[in-house]
Amino acid sequence: MSEETKALRSLGNRMRLSVARAVLDFVNDTLKLQAVQIQLQEGVVRDKVERFQNYGLTSVPLPGAEAVAVAVGGSTDHYLVIAVDDRNYRLQGLEGGEVALYDDLGHKVHLTRNGIVIDGAGHAVLMQNLTKLRVEANIEATGQIKDLCDTTGKTMASMRTAYNGHTHNETGGVTNGPNTAM
Repeated sequence: MSEETKALRSLGNRMRLSVARAVLDFVNDTLKLQAVQIQLQEGVVRDKVERFQNYGLTSVPLPGAEAVAVAVGGSTDHYLVIAVDDRNYRLQGLEGGEVALYDDLGHKVHLTRNGIVIDGAGHAVLMQNLTKLRVEANIEATGQIKDLCDTTGKTMASMRTAYNGHTHNETGGVTNGPNTAM
């Protein structure tokens, strides 16, 4: 076999192995760039493989998620994971143009064609570290609204009760309650 044929065969092998399907075994999310352990085929495991994610979005996939691994320069000793998906939890049935953020527990933020749907999967939705929350829309609630209106712990309902039943001591007697209830 000529040197040229050997070189072409070697190049062909490197190209064939440059992109591979993989299964995630472990994720290390404590590093500046996430590292994963992947299984490329039966018995072929690579550890500390860098996982690239899109800026502004991050996730920690569960073991068993599927990945696309790219061998840098065709070297099977240096893989990068460039995409991860998990067919067990991926949302299905979205319409063209829709986007969703989701997890394995059923939480999701779905940008639908008709508006935004936030599904807490039976858990609380918390907004924190805000200086102000401004809602420029009508608000409907099908559940109870609990409020805290001042720093003493009084709610709007308790302040309403106090206002509606209050009287004033006047010279020689007590006034009636307010003319108009709150």
